[in-house]
Amino acid sequence: MTRPATTPARVDSSTLQDERWKDQTRGTIRFRTLISAPETPTDSLVCGIAMMSAGDTFVLHSHAHAEVYFGLEGEGEVTINGEQHRLAPGVALFIPGGAMHGIPRATGHLKWFYTFAADSFADIRYRFPHEE
Repeated sequence: MTRPATTPARVDSSTLQDERWKDQTRGTIRFRTLISAPETPTDSLVCGIAMMSAGDTFVLHSHAHAEVYFGLEGEGEVTINGEQHRLAPGVALFIPGGAMHGIPRATGHLKWFYTFAADSFADIRYRFPHEE
């Protein structure tokens, strides 16, 4: 059992490099992981910022962990279990664990904050139907 984090952590997103899926069949989305053990001295929470430009993709996928998206810039449609949900600045979307979700194609610039109740981003087991 690991000890819970007991000290604050500060991360400046402007100092982080954009990450991408190594396998682009998962999508061309970019993201910056802000809080995730062991990169940060934290536990019980993973969060970051995701970014898409017009034409970028985030293929439909699922994972056991519930997730929250909070719109920061731009507007776009997030598909959750076959239904379209508008993501825009100030809008929060709760995505239940196991829900099939993604952004098949961005129509413009889109940026959002995401978070999971997990210790590490590595704990999130993404399931992409095309990989099964």
